[in-house]
Amino acid sequence: MPILIGALALGFLVGVFLPVQVPPIDGRYLAVGLLAALDTALGGLRAWLEGRFDLDIFVSGFFANTVLAMGLTYLGDRMGVELYYAALFAFGYRIFQNLGIIRRALLPRHRRGEDAKPGASSPAS
Repeated sequence: MPILIGALALGFLVGVFLPVQVPPIDGRYLAVGLLAALDTALGGLRAWLEGRFDLDIFVSGFFANTVLAMGLTYLGDRMGVELYYAALFAFGYRIFQNLGIIRRALLPRHRRGEDAKPGASSPAS
């Protein structure tokens, strides 16, 4: 898991400090792809905290979600329908759901002064 967090941090720093211009027409694809990637990253963190993280599932989900979301956006563009809204809604919902679960897993440990241990059970709030 530390390697994944380090890779995420490195990717963020490269994205911030390299001056890459994205054409406005490709902005939707990038936005949907980033939401899919963020959803997968938070899902991986959630699974790690619950003690059920699987790297194969994480990597396959990362690429499958991103490609599917961008493919739906492309398909919608070809049909003249704003299909990317469906992906934005679905990933946005899942991101907030995962954040809530992560928060509920970490807050009780923080209150007790414990380290965040993967797989440790936490009371439901």
